[in-house]
Amino acid sequence: MTKKISFFLSLLIIASVLLVSCKAAATEEAPAEEPAAEEPAAEEPAAETPKLKFCQVTDMGGIDDKSFNATAWKGMEQAATDFGVEVKYLESQQQSDYEVNLNAFVEEKCDLIVSVGFLLADATSKVATANPDMKFAIIDNGNMGLANVRGNYSDIQEATFLAGYLAAGMTKTGKVGTYVGILFPSTQAFMDGYAMGVAYYNQVHGTAVEVLGWDMETQEGLEVGNFESLDDGRAMGETLLDEGADIIMPVAGPVGAGTLAVMQERGTGLLIGVDDDWSVKYPDQADYILASTMKKIDVFVYDTISQVINGEYKGGEDFALTLENNGVGLVYGTAWVDQIPADLAAEIEALIPQIIDGSIAVMPTR
Repeated sequence: MTKKISFFLSLLIIASVLLVSCKAAATEEAPAEEPAAEEPAAEEPAAETPKLKFCQVTDMGGIDDKSFNATAWKGMEQAATDFGVEVKYLESQQQSDYEVNLNAFVEEKCDLIVSVGFLLADATSKVATANPDMKFAIIDNGNMGLANVRGNYSDIQEATFLAGYLAAGMTKTGKVGTYVGILFPSTQAFMDGYAMGVAYYNQVHGTAVEVLGWDMETQEGLEVGNFESLDDGRAMGETLLDEGADIIMPVAGPVGAGTLAVMQERGTGLLIGVDDDWSVKYPDQADYILASTMKKIDVFVYDTISQVINGEYKGGEDFALTLENNGVGLVYGTAWVDQIPADLAAEIEALIPQIIDGSIAVMPTR
């Protein structure tokens, strides 16, 4: 009995030793768990480069005046398309808005602020002087001696000289007319050129076509006092038509649309548009639009924006639009382009190089 107990005890001890040995072996052979791989940190999105911002302050005619404000905006929109920049505008309802609108764009830190028109000169000078690190451009005015203002002149009298010659050659009554919205140097240039063109036609052809609405000697003429009222345009058109003028050049932005409406209602008279091609702007009244004197201020706006983008902005300089650089010109109305007598059209074409080389003196505006 004692031997049996001893035998079982021996077996039990051996089994225990074997069990412990297996557990130890298992522990040694078990592969160590690898630490969990850390997930890569999410990359922060790259900050977008802010778009350059170009801003336009209109005169009282508004952005869609079918004239110089709209033409300037055309240059802004073209720049937005070509360069992917942001463009904005603020409309001025009255002259007190000029400085307010300019300062609003200063607060927005626009990369260039464009003032449209001579009437904004004082406000632009004041705001630009107070903000020498901001860039400005102004249409129809010089840079005012400021290094952060790029000025613009248009030798529009070169184009309206051609328009006056055309009007004198096309009139049936021997009288042509013109009037201005507000008289200042850049609007006066339209009428000076027009009157000089009529006078030159008279000199060449021995005629006596009369200009109603502008006197070159006294530098006085018809003025409505604004660039907005269609009613004033209607009244002025009625007056000039009643006095015998059958071709009229309104120098008054959208005011001229009132004159055009009167012509359409009466079924008589022809209009010469300004700044842009009015036969395209007013296609339903194209039969009454003989021609337009082009003042391509969109070229100046686009060129100045390009300078800013390329780091080549030239403040303190003035950029002139001329016949020579195709910045001004004359286009015939879409309904009239094939009705201008060939000999008259040839005469007008021949005037262009003579004006450019100075053979025909056209009074400068500066």
